[in-house]
Amino acid sequence: MDLRQLEIIRAIADTGSFTAAGEKLHVSQSAISRQILLLEAELGEPVFHRIGRRIKITPAGESLLQLSHRVFQDVQDTVAQVTEKQESLRGTMRLVGGMTVCLYVFPSLLAEVRRTHPQLDLKITVGSGERSIALLRSGSGDLGLVTLPVDAADLEAVPVLEEELLLVTYPSHPLANKRDITPADLTRQPFILFETGSITRRLVEDFFTREHIAPEIVMETENVEIIKAMVRHGVGISIIPWQAAMADVRARQLFCSRISGHALRRQTGWLYPKMRRLPRAVSEVMRVFEQIRPQLESAVRAPKNY
Repeated sequence: MDLRQLEIIRAIADTGSFTAAGEKLHVSQSAISRQILLLEAELGEPVFHRIGRRIKITPAGESLLQLSHRVFQDVQDTVAQVTEKQESLRGTMRLVGGMTVCLYVFPSLLAEVRRTHPQLDLKITVGSGERSIALLRSGSGDLGLVTLPVDAADLEAVPVLEEELLLVTYPSHPLANKRDITPADLTRQPFILFETGSITRRLVEDFFTREHIAPEIVMETENVEIIKAMVRHGVGISIIPWQAAMADVRARQLFCSRISGHALRRQTGWLYPKMRRLPRAVSEVMRVFEQIRPQLESAVRAPKNY
């Protein structure tokens, strides 16, 4: 069996006759018949039933027809990919993500993408997880980097980073003087948290529920920079990713600590509409991300001692 025979089966199924298939493929009707006879001899089963001037595909022929569809689609996709790689990547790529991603991940990613593909126009939209999902579904976004998990059957999620969430206070806060901070220490503390409905907020609330912590929530926002500013000025304490707190901790503007006996983590991943073949711009951005992933992982991983 070869590709030419699969092509002939498709042509016969499409046209309904050996003669018309020959005309479509620019070969004689006898050449079509000869190839089908050779294939049937190889299989030991008929591919088509001849009923007068009419033909009817057999179950074996139907299986080969479906195979031909898959094979020629794969050939078409492969040729398209090879052709794309020979062309300069251009056009517009629309990335969506939350505030933390846009502040601490996208800058280095975009710099590397632009270095590799200077003619690609990158557009960034900042938004909550819900807004990012809506943009991807509407076609207003091509690729999102969001907090997981996301329950959406029409979207593909690919985890790429795991971040540790840590307690942050101002350096002279009473908790900053404790060697070990326990869940009991957090009861009735004023908290500034990520907005209600966000996945990070749900992770924190699940922790509060498990440990029977009754926090006083004085403010909520999706902007991690606002959270840090409020913590620095003593409005409250918070739980945020290490990469967002790192520079402030090293500048001694914030104090950061793990909660004894508890590892709070959140997962970040790519999100994009399910499709047979990803657009080249999407796959290229993800490929570039993998190149700089080690340095991003080192930034989100908190050291044992701060």
